[in-house]
Amino acid sequence: MTKVPYEVYTEEVDTLSVLSPDGEIINKDLMPKLTDDQLKEIMYRMVFTRTWDDRAVNLGRQGRLGFYAPVSGQEATMVGSEFALEKEDFVCPGYRDMPQIVWHGLPLYQAFLYSRGHQHGGQIPDGVNVLMPQIIIGAQILHAMGIAMAYKLKKQKQVVITYTGDGGSSEGDFYEGLNYAGVYKLPVIFFVQNNGYAITTPFSKQTAALSIAHKAIAAGIKGVKVDGMDVLAVIKAVQDAAERGRNGEGATLIEAVTYRFRPHSLSDDATKYRSKEEEGQWNEKDPIARLAKYLEKKGLWTEEDTARIKDEAKAKVNEQIKKAEQTEKMTIPGLIDSMFEQTPKHLEEQKADFQ
Repeated sequence: MTKVPYEVYTEEVDTLSVLSPDGEIINKDLMPKLTDDQLKEIMYRMVFTRTWDDRAVNLGRQGRLGFYAPVSGQEATMVGSEFALEKEDFVCPGYRDMPQIVWHGLPLYQAFLYSRGHQHGGQIPDGVNVLMPQIIIGAQILHAMGIAMAYKLKKQKQVVITYTGDGGSSEGDFYEGLNYAGVYKLPVIFFVQNNGYAITTPFSKQTAALSIAHKAIAAGIKGVKVDGMDVLAVIKAVQDAAERGRNGEGATLIEAVTYRFRPHSLSDDATKYRSKEEEGQWNEKDPIARLAKYLEKKGLWTEEDTARIKDEAKAKVNEQIKKAEQTEKMTIPGLIDSMFEQTPKHLEEQKADFQ
């Protein structure tokens, strides 16, 4: 029997980048085709999302929300990836990915209801192709496989995107999903937001691979590494992945290297495992400031525009949280009824006993 020497894969994967931190286009060939109005809409959504995040953190501390995972710093990955899709495409999020499903069509007040644990937070409107955020790390990846397989069997030109973090890339569901998608050439995009930490665990202790993008090699799918603080690069990567999926060319794994400016959750203290120096270095790559510089040079954006959107976002969030708080309180009978079109007899008996 011939012995094959073991070798560690050491070839680097280039990081896709379009926009420099100073707002200059550094790779014209990779610039996504976007109109001026689309560029302004992307900026609008990023500013709105950060303002919403600011308010949600305060609402959580006031006890007016339940679990909430901050997103500031990851606006390029969240807004950019969803913007690159069609409304007919499907989004399968993790617990931090509320912005993607709201921009995909879920009303904001329902996002607040979901955080508050209300049953109607998960009552997705017709025509909105999203699942609610999955709390179990990586479970949304398997859900995406089912939807993608359905699209393939029905010969529909739609794709599925599913999100996780660098910690999620260590889960069994992640590897099962990649393998399954590779075997059946499914129209799915695995989008990993590598923000450097899985709660407190640094990426260096997450994997011995050079990058998460390398993991696509074993699954036989396309692997891409992208600057996750560059919204234009994110859009380009997802547009290309979606096109491959629609054309029957299979799945894509995208690793977006990004950074969350806030802690993992409202119960986390990031100062225990992150340095001020590290945070300062990433602040210089702020995705909103980066795009603003580019748009300002094109004469498409001003500081007044940013201030106006912040005011709009604050008013919208206040309106939507009020609507969530005024939603009728849950009841046991109501919870049972909401689960079935026709309530089974044994549950009707339980309802009667409860009442």
